[in-house]
Amino acid sequence: MKLLALNALVAAVEEGSLRGAARRMNLSQPALTKMIRELEVELSATLLTRTTKGVLPTAQGKVLVERAIKASRELGAAVDEIKQLGGQMTGELRIGAVPLAVMLLVPEALRTFGREFPEIRFRVSEELFFAQFQLLRSGEVDIAVSGIPQGLSSGEFVIEPLTTTSMVVVVRKGSPYARVRSLRQLAGAKWVYTRALGESGYAKLLFEQHGLPPPPVGAVVNSTLALLSLVTSGDFVGLLPRQIAAHPVAAQFLTVVPVEEGDLLLSVGAIVRSDSVVSPVIRHFIAHLHRAAHHLSRAAA
Repeated sequence: MKLLALNALVAAVEEGSLRGAARRMNLSQPALTKMIRELEVELSATLLTRTTKGVLPTAQGKVLVERAIKASRELGAAVDEIKQLGGQMTGELRIGAVPLAVMLLVPEALRTFGREFPEIRFRVSEELFFAQFQLLRSGEVDIAVSGIPQGLSSGEFVIEPLTTTSMVVVVRKGSPYARVRSLRQLAGAKWVYTRALGESGYAKLLFEQHGLPPPPVGAVVNSTLALLSLVTSGDFVGLLPRQIAAHPVAAQFLTVVPVEEGDLLLSVGAIVRSDSVVSPVIRHFIAHLHRAAHHLSRAAA
């Protein structure tokens, strides 16, 4: 199985046509078609289905394309890492970050890191914390800047704590819940959970810390923007990092509810796969994240 043939298959699936794939790879269409056909013969399986509108992967084709993308990504990362170990800091750094990190830590870290290593390209993906680990496991990001969840496997990941923030209870301006002062008074409210599954999340953690059953799930969202939209337009209750809730854009629509139980403290850190910790570019970027966190704490003080 040749890497060029695998890339041809991936291009055909991503482009949706053999003509588009050939143009992308700077090959003739017959040459590209021959490569894919040789793969099919080698595997004794049909990888593409030809339609009047283009091509689609078969079940077998989907399996090979998924593995081929991962293999190509790993090989590219290996080439970059070998160059970096030789002192040539080039390549791409793929960062996954929660909205709080995008707002407070990542810009400063990218500014100082980019000044020191101008040949490194950045790709930043903003995701909630539960999505970060899926991206880390699949190799789609090199490092996640996220809240540190409880029970995270230390064998699978390496964690570098950076800073601590607090999650505060928020409601819309004028909400009847703005006048309450305890979590018990919010136990029957409709809470917005930022989690793939409603039975877990920050609201559940906050209530359990004070011996209370988790509040009912009013909605489950996968972005901070969706949480803000629901809370500011209805009688939903949510949790947000204090810095985001206090931002002038959000603060004009939100009220922070000062519950007597206090805020939910959250540690934010840099998380990488155990097998990625030796990468020079990752080590240097973590150092710049620590510098950004120190800068943030001094500004807060």
